[in-house]
Amino acid sequence: MPVWLNGALELGLLYSLMALGVYITFRILDFPDLTVDQSFTTGAGVAAVLITNGVSPWVASIAAFCAGGIAGMLTGLLHTKGKINGLLAGILMMIALYSINMRIMDKPNIGLLGTDNVFSSIKVLYLMPIVVIIIKVLLDLFFKTDIGLSLRATGDNERMIRSFGTNTDTTKIIGIALSNALVALSGSFVAQQGGFADITMGVGMIVIGLASVIIGEALFGGKTIFRATIAVILGSIVYRIIIGLAYQSNFLDVSDLKIITAVIVIIALVFPSMQKTWKQKKLARKRTAQLLNGVSDNKGGGR
Repeated sequence: MPVWLNGALELGLLYSLMALGVYITFRILDFPDLTVDQSFTTGAGVAAVLITNGVSPWVASIAAFCAGGIAGMLTGLLHTKGKINGLLAGILMMIALYSINMRIMDKPNIGLLGTDNVFSSIKVLYLMPIVVIIIKVLLDLFFKTDIGLSLRATGDNERMIRSFGTNTDTTKIIGIALSNALVALSGSFVAQQGGFADITMGVGMIVIGLASVIIGEALFGGKTIFRATIAVILGSIVYRIIIGLAYQSNFLDVSDLKIITAVIVIIALVFPSMQKTWKQKKLARKRTAQLLNGVSDNKGGGR
């Protein structure tokens, strides 16, 4: 396997947890959560600080998961209890988390080279598929529970589910907290695999997550939760392969990553709507042709 493809698969698996988190807010809750850009760093920072202080890498990763969940819960509280617009609540929490992350890390970056991490004894390509599959199965099971079904219903029709007596504020907070917990867990794994945690490493994560979700749904579909979670994971891997291929062309630099991501998201968003428009126009032309043929036949019969 080429080195670049090996790296793409590793990154795709590492970031797939982040993509699953984005899927929960973006697709299920229909909530534009920008907290992701800093909760990713929160997870990396918490894990890095704990590991460098001798804490078990797995305990540090679980702590990162919990820290991300707290960040998401605060965003949910700002939106539901503070009655702040969802987009603005995410932006405010993202800004606040930057300072909090600096407090956690006490410096802009922390090196992890030479320390034990979850990948010290087993390679990323062997460990991450197991972790991703376990989390995917747990998510699928969660979305079949009463809370999970309420969360899905809240995203589909909040007013209707509220009329049945469900507290939609609680379901939103749970969903946003779970989303950011997965994002932070992804950040902790990326920091351990890369050998460092940096205060800027989360910038643009929301766009990368959206790209993974959209690509996955476009290529593999997502009509059910089971299929959707698989599609998001595969979408994350495909996204990284596309980026790898772009770099292999020697036409683009590492600094072009953000614009590549933006272009991929634009294409993934625009193409389905264009495809739908083409189908509608084709159907309209077909109906027009059938109507004209019917009129022509009637005239011929009249003669």
